[in-house]
Amino acid sequence: MAAIIEFRLPTEEFALEETLDTHPEAQIEIERVVADDPDKITPYIWARADDFDTFEAALEDDPTVESMTLLSETEEERSYQMTWTGAIDFIVHILTEHEGTITHADGSVDGWELRVLFPDHESLSEAHNAAHEAGFWFDVTTIYGTGDTRGIQHGLTDTQRNALVAAFEAGYFTVPREVTLQELAEQQDSSHQALSEQLRRATGNLVESTLITQSDMTEE
Repeated sequence: MAAIIEFRLPTEEFALEETLDTHPEAQIEIERVVADDPDKITPYIWARADDFDTFEAALEDDPTVESMTLLSETEEERSYQMTWTGAIDFIVHILTEHEGTITHADGSVDGWELRVLFPDHESLSEAHNAAHEAGFWFDVTTIYGTGDTRGIQHGLTDTQRNALVAAFEAGYFTVPREVTLQELAEQQDSSHQALSEQLRRATGNLVESTLITQSDMTEE
């Protein structure tokens, strides 16, 4: 059975420490990660910041950012493809040597919260032991198997879960709808486009974590 570990770690142990220090209001959400190189990873992220011009300037100067490409943008969020290197080397080791997959990660000035999926408990245990032997610090919040529904958030970030729950409670998913997306956005103090994309990503994560099997992914 596959195993999942959720843990927290400081920015200096992972990525974007300098960017988040200079932009403490910024919020980072990793959508997915590609780890094909032993020295770097390619995350696809969503970012929120008060001033994207200065935020992107900080990213360009951040020693953990080798390159970045803007993929899309709204008034409140921007999506990037990046290449990270440097401080992320041990996370890359976990991904490449122990077959871990980052299924969720949120970053802020307070640190990173990650969820990593391993093919089995043995791989998770080996990665955990290797981290301690290397002096790598992180705060484990929970460890569970994929068959254990306790604590599983179905691949959703807290923001995505809150958006889905608010939409459900407001009657957005009823037929006919009891509230429009614009009305729901105003209730959530968000923009129409930002909430639409949040609900779309949340729905995609929910489908992937509850309906898509490993064989489905292999067939793709």
